Amino acid sequence: MPNLRISEAAALLGVSDDTVRRWIDQGRLASIQLDNGRMAVEGRELAAFAQRGADATESGVTVAASARNRMRGIVTRVVKDVVMAQVEMQAGPFRVVSLMSRESADELGLEVGSVAVASIKSTHVVVEIPEA
Repeated sequence: MPNLRISEAAALLGVSDDTVRRWIDQGRLASIQLDNGRMAVEGRELAAFAQRGADATESGVTVAASARNRMRGIVTRVVKDVVMAQVEMQAGPFRVVSLMSRESADELGLEVGSVAVASIKSTHVVVEIPEA
């Protein structure tokens, strides 16, 4: 299971390093101490934390929006059957779900807590600018 530096955890959650440290100090996010004395967060713990935060976050009022084609995030759920796999990621405030072959998921070694990049290609993209 990967251990993520504070800066990596912050980047995956879309917040500052100081915010992650504050959450650790407040007991909201568990951390571990590495052999070199630095603080880190276990990948599985960060995935659970990201998922809890996404479940609690309301979308709110959108001022402008356009998703990027590549989003770095952390895997929060993997469901496999004989042929297919469903992989869920949290990339900052965005939840990304991918359906792929089980073989692909196995070859990539995807598991909860893994860091991954979602590349998105779509012929139908909606861009919204709601009322001010």
